[in-house]
Amino acid sequence: MFTLAHAATWLVVGLIGGSLAGMLVKGRKAGFGLLANVGLGCAGAVIGGALFAMLGLFPGLETIIISLRDVVAALVGSLVVLAALWLWSARRAS
Repeated sequence: MFTLAHAATWLVVGLIGGSLAGMLVKGRKAGFGLLANVGLGCAGAVIGGALFAMLGLFPGLETIIISLRDVVAALVGSLVVLAALWLWSARRAS
């Protein structure tokens, strides 16, 4: 069951993962900005968590803790989201 603790954990992990992805891609400390970083990170946390679950990597991602493995999953998922957005915008432009 999804609880308020899950939502709070996802927001924190999403903020960290989205900020790291923004810093890697943009090369600036602020990344894309607070709200965009949170949105990107939360989407990345969902995608990264699903991807890692399908591949059998980092078991126990569904627990309510903030750990390095959760941040890594959110970062990888955020980078996948950014790559998909880049491909979509490049395809749309041509």
